[in-house]
Amino acid sequence: MPSNARILVVDDHLEMGEMLREPLEDAGYDVDVADSGEKALTWLRTRLYDVVLCDLRMKEVDGLDVLSAALKVDPGLPVLLMTAFGAVESAVEAMKRGAYHYLTKPFRLDEVMLYVGRALEERRLRAEHQTLKRQAADRGSLGSLLGHSPPMRTLYELVERVAHSDAPVLVRGESGSGKELVARALHSEGLRQKGPFVAVNCTALPHALLESELFGHVKGAFTGATTARRGLFVEADGGTLFLDEIGDMPSELQAKLLRVLEDGEVRAIGADDARTVDVRIIAATHQELEARVKEGRFRADLFYRLHVVSLRLPPLRERREDIPMLIEHFLARARARNPRSPVTSLAPEVVAALVRLPWPGNVRELENLIERLVVLGGQPTVDLPLLRLHASSDTLDTHPLATAQEQVVPLRQLESDYIAWVVARCGGNKTRAAELLGIDVSTIHRRERADGGVSQR
Repeated sequence: MPSNARILVVDDHLEMGEMLREPLEDAGYDVDVADSGEKALTWLRTRLYDVVLCDLRMKEVDGLDVLSAALKVDPGLPVLLMTAFGAVESAVEAMKRGAYHYLTKPFRLDEVMLYVGRALEERRLRAEHQTLKRQAADRGSLGSLLGHSPPMRTLYELVERVAHSDAPVLVRGESGSGKELVARALHSEGLRQKGPFVAVNCTALPHALLESELFGHVKGAFTGATTARRGLFVEADGGTLFLDEIGDMPSELQAKLLRVLEDGEVRAIGADDARTVDVRIIAATHQELEARVKEGRFRADLFYRLHVVSLRLPPLRERREDIPMLIEHFLARARARNPRSPVTSLAPEVVAALVRLPWPGNVRELENLIERLVVLGGQPTVDLPLLRLHASSDTLDTHPLATAQEQVVPLRQLESDYIAWVVARCGGNKTRAAELLGIDVSTIHRRERADGGVSQR
């Protein structure tokens, strides 16, 4: 309950308003008391309130008028109406019009405090919900998950659906595609968002150290264990544990992980007792786990426990229409990290070329390239010669940019790529894109049909 909330009390009997002021201020609220509906309307237009507590029956401007004005100013503003017993029907009508609650006189002060507190708490929760919705809509906060392509929209919908479950999730995707960002999105948009998010890469640590990292150890459990360690499962208690590259986990640890999933208990190395933990497991892999199960390199029972929900993160080559947006995002980040760089933009033909590259390293490769261009670029606009100079040979060897004579792109293809870039920059809004390009929107639609879909390039 916020102690600095601002409350408007409206009653044409000033003594009633002052009687309510004292306990509300004692609770830490800022309180304004209006002795008429007219004054309340004025204040509602010039001041921000978190709750309105208003008498229903007043001369000239009554409680229904105040209610209507309050909801016009702020549709989510809780309005509590005070009414005499004989006016209950009017109070019920007010509820239908959007009042939060009504209090029948005479009422107890603790009843007022209770409903004010509830109204403030619900208002806070609604605000948090709206914040989460904005974060879900603003995919830039998800970094490499930025994009409006159909595969990414499908992924966003699945993340929003799966986030509020506690079921284990298996995130599949190629290296560099952003699997950890999917895991973080599932955590931050779910029920465990206030709990910890703990990540570990199963390939980055040797077997013995990984076991200690995950499950913890007691002092003296093995050579070098000079202090006790709780382990990542305990650190993630109440939150999410992300196991990246789960396909490389040693078989002995797979069995131990399976027991945690089944029993909800972890036993530290060298400990006598197990400890109960409440952890959601999100695992990720770039491997085909089904094949590893057939080869006997991954436990089938663990696979089925992890495979309750499976999310596939598309590689960059399957969502090329997102590349211009990603370029802009990474360019802004790289310039912020390298403020002395003269690079401010990429030429349209460079963007078009990047859209057509194969990107075996996915989004991570694109981000690294943009960073390299910003760090090493010596001119404001990155052009094709500069791109060829600083792009990795692995990226260009399999693409027409590798040879000078093949740098020339048919004009129609360049136009199509540029149109796709502008449409992507406009968030898929083709009408807005047409305005920026100075063409009719029907031209974009005709070009899409002729090219088999600009958005699919």
